[in-house]
Amino acid sequence: MFRFPSLVLSHHSRRRHFLLKLFSTTPQPLELPLSHPIYLIWGSNTAVGKTLVSAGLAASSVLSSPTKFIYLKPVQTGFPFDSDSRFVFNKVDQLFLRRKPSITLCASDHVLYASAPAANAVFKSGESENCKLDMSELGLYEEKKLVGEGTGTSELICKTIYAWKEAVSPHLAAERESGSVRDTVVLETLQRCFRNALGVTEDKERSQVLCVVETAGGVASPGPSGSLQCDLYRPFRIPAILVGDGRLGGVSGTISAYESLTLRGYDVVAIVLEDHGLLNEFPLMSYLRNKVPVLVLPPVPKDPSNDLMEWFEDSHDVFSNLKEILLFAYSERSKKLHDMPRKAQDIFWWPFTQHKLVPEGGITLIDSRCGENFAVFKSQKEVITPLFDACASWWTQGPNATLQTELAREMGYAAGRFGHVMFPENVYEPAINCAELLLEGVGKGWASRAYFSDNGSTAIEIALKMAFRKFSVDHGLIPDIHKDKTTERCELMVLALKGSYHGDTLGAMEAQAPSSYTGFLQQPWYTGRGLFLDPPTVFMSKSKWNLSLTEGLLSEILKVDNITFASRDEIFHKGRDKSELATVYSSYISDLLSGYTGFTHVGALILEPVIQASGGMHMVDPLFQRVLVNECRSRKIPVIFDEVFTGFWRLGVETVVELIHCVPDIACFGKLMTGGIIPLAATLATNAVFDSFIGDSKLKALLHGHSYSAHAMGCMAAAKSIQWFKDPCSNPNITAEGRLLRELWDDKLVHQISSLPAVQRVITLGTLFALELEAEGNNAGYGSLYARTLLQNLREDGIFMRPLGNVIYLMSGPCTSPEICSQLLIKLYGRLEEFSGSK
Repeated sequence: MFRFPSLVLSHHSRRRHFLLKLFSTTPQPLELPLSHPIYLIWGSNTAVGKTLVSAGLAASSVLSSPTKFIYLKPVQTGFPFDSDSRFVFNKVDQLFLRRKPSITLCASDHVLYASAPAANAVFKSGESENCKLDMSELGLYEEKKLVGEGTGTSELICKTIYAWKEAVSPHLAAERESGSVRDTVVLETLQRCFRNALGVTEDKERSQVLCVVETAGGVASPGPSGSLQCDLYRPFRIPAILVGDGRLGGVSGTISAYESLTLRGYDVVAIVLEDHGLLNEFPLMSYLRNKVPVLVLPPVPKDPSNDLMEWFEDSHDVFSNLKEILLFAYSERSKKLHDMPRKAQDIFWWPFTQHKLVPEGGITLIDSRCGENFAVFKSQKEVITPLFDACASWWTQGPNATLQTELAREMGYAAGRFGHVMFPENVYEPAINCAELLLEGVGKGWASRAYFSDNGSTAIEIALKMAFRKFSVDHGLIPDIHKDKTTERCELMVLALKGSYHGDTLGAMEAQAPSSYTGFLQQPWYTGRGLFLDPPTVFMSKSKWNLSLTEGLLSEILKVDNITFASRDEIFHKGRDKSELATVYSSYISDLLSGYTGFTHVGALILEPVIQASGGMHMVDPLFQRVLVNECRSRKIPVIFDEVFTGFWRLGVETVVELIHCVPDIACFGKLMTGGIIPLAATLATNAVFDSFIGDSKLKALLHGHSYSAHAMGCMAAAKSIQWFKDPCSNPNITAEGRLLRELWDDKLVHQISSLPAVQRVITLGTLFALELEAEGNNAGYGSLYARTLLQNLREDGIFMRPLGNVIYLMSGPCTSPEICSQLLIKLYGRLEEFSGSK
């Protein structure tokens, strides 16, 4: 997992001293330097010759021209009797004496940390006291300087980072020798090695430096913690050299290793294998379709006494070729990374973006994603660095790195098994599994049918058709389809809330009140076919939860006690149904609805339950929405919940039905449903809604559909995500009852932020933390650029955010740890204090 960068905070406030202390303990981000080429050497299995390839590459580099070669072995078992870094060090030394190149070679071998048994084995002569720590700082170091006849100097640095004595899989050795090391510690130590080794190479050309990191065992061999090594090193996503297997059965093992790496997003730039006379390279090249070069090494002598000097000489051309491939691949990657922002500005048309306002250097180049973090290329520093995706990629994302890999595997299986198949009158396993999980989860207790589409906006279009049909049936408004003349139709409209947003398609836009999204510049066809109510909202300000009432409601006399709350839990308490405020809400809504009779009918209620997202992250009073639902139900007006944003734990519960304490007739889901890895949406409905489309004529059916309805890959991803998020075994944030997420946002930090002078209001619920900045005039509203500097500073702190005008928000995933959420709030707090001081 990526870590966050530290932030230097000012000391002028005592209140911040505690936050600063907390923040100072935050580890540095796991950055990958790209100033010089780094490659990860993998094996399709153990004993396929990874270290031979490392030694050959090292010799080809440092003995041909002045070069710096860094060899890193993060995990070594069988130490000290077996040391791959020592092998590389010794073989290059021997090859230097054999070839006598016209350069000077400075070579060193380091061992940084070792388990107690391994350390004791090193010092068995009694030179040191027995080591008793889990992992001792060994600090072994050997250096040689071999002088040639020329003036150039090469440098070879070999390092073993963590070592265990027993020659078994690292997870077993770590367990047996009480020498466990967490994945994050391995990566952080590896990063320090990068910085130390590459930090003094600014004066060297890129082709004069090469770093390789050699893994242990095979691609899917466990690391010290038990994590597969292909997952352990994934946060860095270092380009890969795969050492294949030239033996019998090696084609299968090599392809499996290659697919395991590509499944996780690694770039394999070359495959190298030993020639065993079976011509394994040909089926490999056929399978790879020449996308990856395959290099063949001569057979390795089996005699243990052979010093391999002849073999290395015979392999010289192969290793020289491999080195050129690596340097070329690095050069091409570097060029692409530097060119992409310029190309993007020339050919992209970004959504919700005024291109004229994109500042120079304002394009974020995302090299990959690892769980909750973007891996972003920063050209000024020549590094790949993590940014926490604090807008959850438009609210779709929830997976940690483990679930991301699981989803990739599930989708690969679905693509391999089904590709895509059309849905009408067909059934296949991913679709049935997904539908059952939806009806047993977010639709439990009310829904009986699942209708699939491809995104949230189209799910809304379908819901509107369903609702209008149900209303028409219930109120006798269905025309006779057998008559020749068209029956005069009544006008149907929706009841919706101001500030709502239900999607970009034409019908969905008609179901929302006038806003920045519906004006003539955006949608000349917009008429707004609805009765739009201005809802009361709740928010925190100065550490207190408040209720904001609209003008129509303020005309009623209310006590002060009715508009403040002791806690957020009080806002959602069902006991409020008996309050004076509930009576006021009911009377207000009833009076409005009573005015619509005759030709024009309110044919559906549509609302975003609890949180209006795109409208500015407003929390609507759940009591108001509950009363509204009940008033509509008493008039047989179908109720639609737009849970595209709110569903699947986004607000701390699987469905907002559990917060609002009432059920819809129809509900729409998307975004987090698939973990954000692929588009899919679903519209759930009751049996009564479904029955309103049943008849003898096809013309009475729901004539709506999408080519990718119930797409097998989407259904497979959704089924996996739904199960993952609600299972305490995979999601540690689920409470023992399995109904709620534990609190992710630290209550004290939330209260402190709400009291800052720059902050007008705060809301926090589930995975969402949002605030509105104090602003007036052009600095307020969706078009505001008021938060630009603040957000740019937060990106420098490792947090990627996009604003809704002067409203900014942090969004985690259902699996994000509260510790990470606290780190986000601490950084936000520091920047908000700076922001307040600059205004």
